[in-house]
Amino acid sequence: MDTTKVGSINKTASQTGNATAWRKTDTVWMLGLYGTAIGAGVLFLPINAGMSGLLPVLLMLVLAFPMTFFAHRGLTRFVLSGSKKDGDITEVVEEHFGRTAGNWITLLYFFAIYPILLVYGVSITNNVNKFLTELLGVGAPPRWLLALILVGGVMAIVAFGEKYIVKVMSMLVFPFIAVLVAFSLYMVPHWSSDALSTLSLDSVAEAAKASGGQSIWITIWLTIPVMVFAFNHSPIISAFSVAKREEYDEAAEKKCSRILASAHILMVLTVMFFVISCVFTLSSADLAAAKAQNISILDYLSGYFDQPFIKYAAAIIAFIAIIKSFLGHYLGAREGFNGLVERAYRAKGKTVDIKKLNRGTALFMLVTTWLVATLNPGVLDIIESLGGPVIAILLFLMPMYAISKVPAMRKYSGKLSNIFVVIMGLVAISAATYKLFF
Repeated sequence: MDTTKVGSINKTASQTGNATAWRKTDTVWMLGLYGTAIGAGVLFLPINAGMSGLLPVLLMLVLAFPMTFFAHRGLTRFVLSGSKKDGDITEVVEEHFGRTAGNWITLLYFFAIYPILLVYGVSITNNVNKFLTELLGVGAPPRWLLALILVGGVMAIVAFGEKYIVKVMSMLVFPFIAVLVAFSLYMVPHWSSDALSTLSLDSVAEAAKASGGQSIWITIWLTIPVMVFAFNHSPIISAFSVAKREEYDEAAEKKCSRILASAHILMVLTVMFFVISCVFTLSSADLAAAKAQNISILDYLSGYFDQPFIKYAAAIIAFIAIIKSFLGHYLGAREGFNGLVERAYRAKGKTVDIKKLNRGTALFMLVTTWLVATLNPGVLDIIESLGGPVIAILLFLMPMYAISKVPAMRKYSGKLSNIFVVIMGLVAISAATYKLFF
């Protein structure tokens, strides 16, 4: 099992030479960030974003990069502000806010990410089960065995350590992007100018009324958390920050910002091209129908174009997306779980062997994810949704609060981007909370 502490991927990398030069490890992490953020949810993003016409999609296009970049840069700077070179986010929180606050935030951090890991375990089992029975027409193994094979297979990657986790994630990004861009280009000849007729507040109102009777502003308001969580990769930010600090030392903040910017540009270009291509190909009514059927956009397109091969592509791209996002979220869930255990031991005046702890954490994740994937509980999506506002608080508000309160972060104060992050964070949190109850 993994015997390395989070952030060790670049421990052997040279810290000499030009720190501003782009290294292979920077590319690996850039793709790892992309892999954590862009998962199977992108196959539902065109439906959620485009159902009310082109205006919310253009809003997403304008806001996606600054929202994603400034928020994740703030969280990265927060992790880098700790005095310990290898201190992860759970340790930095305790250093800045004290033991009690550190315990609570670590607990929230874990329970915001861990349910997402369980959802991915269920999703990969459902995805492969559907692929075998509906597309290949063969009998699937018993669910408990299928879940054990799939979850165990993904967890086997974890056993090789963080270095291999990030490398596997970065490799999986290439086929994912290739398929996403290929489908975006495939739809271009089918684009219709009808989408331009939805480019008004009146059209948003009409589409919103048809899909649920919401007002214009509520529709646009509810688009914000869709953007936040579509590009969210906060679970891997701590591991990324620690790894880059070990590699670049004092130059880590500038290099992290550059890697983040590159990753976010890649995210916005590929994902928004796919979303826009879908919106120009399908009408608002088509997207509403896909929403009502609770199917991915590729599943809907396979019927729309009468091309069965799209169903195979949808299953494959979803499989790849789930694996890479599972691995990225595992790093965050492990940090949270390890932090809770280490605090419990420290409260008793004891220390814990990190190698044994990592092995125990991996076993815990394997067993619980396998059990949940086998049982397939319907309540899991609700639990995952509860973590949404918590993630938004940790990603948007906590780093901005630290800038005003923590001496090590005051050098980042006085920026307009800070105000922007706070406003967008409050909007995202309020909208995500609203969606839980209405």
